[in-house]
Amino acid sequence: MTHSKPAGDRSPHSLITAPASRPSGVAAKVRLRAATPDAVLAVVPHLLGFYPSLSLVVLGLGEQGRVMVTFRYDLPEPSDGELASDIAHHAEYVLTREHLAAAMLIGYGPENLVLPVLAQTAAQIGNHGIHLQEALRAEAGRYWSLLCDDASCCPPGGRSYDPGSHPAAAAMTDAGLAAHPDREALARTIRRPAGTADAIARATEQARLRLATLADVGEAAGDSDPRLRVTRVGRSQVQQAIREYRAGGRIDSVPHLAWLAVLLSDIRVRDDAWARMTPEHRDEHCRLWTDVLRAAATDFAPAPASLLAFTAWQAGNGALAAIAVDRALTADPGYSMAHLLAGAIEAALPPAAARMPMTPAAVAASYGVPAAGGRQEVRSRRVPRQRPSRSARRAGTRRGSKAGRGA
Repeated sequence: MTHSKPAGDRSPHSLITAPASRPSGVAAKVRLRAATPDAVLAVVPHLLGFYPSLSLVVLGLGEQGRVMVTFRYDLPEPSDGELASDIAHHAEYVLTREHLAAAMLIGYGPENLVLPVLAQTAAQIGNHGIHLQEALRAEAGRYWSLLCDDASCCPPGGRSYDPGSHPAAAAMTDAGLAAHPDREALARTIRRPAGTADAIARATEQARLRLATLADVGEAAGDSDPRLRVTRVGRSQVQQAIREYRAGGRIDSVPHLAWLAVLLSDIRVRDDAWARMTPEHRDEHCRLWTDVLRAAATDFAPAPASLLAFTAWQAGNGALAAIAVDRALTADPGYSMAHLLAGAIEAALPPAAARMPMTPAAVAASYGVPAAGGRQEVRSRRVPRQRPSRSARRAGTRRGSKAGRGA
C-alpha cells in the first residue's frame, strides 16, 4: 500500500501493534525480481498514483520480487543531513517492521539532492541485513544505476527512458492504476469543480437553515435535547447515502451532497458513518466521501475529508489519504479525527490497521442516541496513535488491495 509519512519519523517498534497486511489483486502481481530499470521506472508512478519528482522512492520486495510496500519521501531542499538521516531510519524501520529482506531505491532529481539521501538510506538498510537489489537516480528523462560500474551498460551520461510508453505502464493503466502527472493533479480530484462555488454556497446556506429548522421543531416539541432530532435525521440520511453507493449508485445533486456535508458536522453523525466504514466497501465509500467533499463548503469540509482519508487508507491509497487529511486540517487545524489519522498515515501503518473505532451501536450508546436495529458487535477497535514526526515533509507508502498510492 502507499501511506503518507513525513520524512523521518523514527517511531519505536513498541508503538506499532498492527499486523502487516499483504497486497492482493493487481498489487500482488507486480514483481520486479528480474525487471530492467526501464520497467521499474515505468511501474513506480502507477504504484504511487502520480509521477514523482524531487523524491526518494523505496520499494520493499517480498518473495519472487513482489512489491509489498512502496514509500516516497520529499528530498530535503537544500540538502539536509539530519533529514536525510531521518529518512534513512524511517525507511529501514518500515522495511524491518514488514519483515522484508530486499528493497529498491529510486531517487528522482539532481545528483546533489538525491545522493546524500539515497546513500544514507542504502547504508542504513544494509546495516540491518536488507539486500539492496537496485539503486537508481532519474532526472530529465535519463537514469543512472548506482550499483553498476560498467560504462558500456551504464554510461556516465545515463540512459534515456520514457516511463509513459513502456508496456508495463500500459498494463498498469489497463488494470485501473492510472498515474496522475504529479501530486497536485491528484489533489485536484477532491477539490470542488470549477464554477460551482456559488451553487455550493447557496446549497450550504439552505442546508444550514434546514438544520436550524429541525432543531427548532425539536425544541417546540419539548425535546430534552433538540439536537438529538437533528442527529437522528443526520444518521438516517447519511446511512441512506452509504447504502446507495454500496449498491453502485451515485448522488449528483449539489444540494443533496452539501446537505450531507452539513449533517456530518454533527460529530455523532460523523462517528456513526465512521463506524460503518467496513473494508469490503472501501472503494464505494471513497467515491461517496469524494463526492461529498467536492460539494462541501470550507467550514464543512473536515468531516467528509477525514472520512475520505480513513477509507483511502483502508484502500491502500496513501497519497489520497494524506491529501484528504491536509484538506481537513487546512479547513480546521484543530480537527481531532484528522490529527488521529495523520499520525497513523505518517507512521506508514498498513491498511490492516485501518479499523473502525467503534461499532454503530457503541457510537449510539456513547452519545445516548437510540441505535438502529441490528446486531451489536462486542469489540471495538481504535486507530493506532503515533507520535508526530519532527519534519513536516510528506512521504508515502503503498500496499493493499489496489497497490495503494503514496504521497
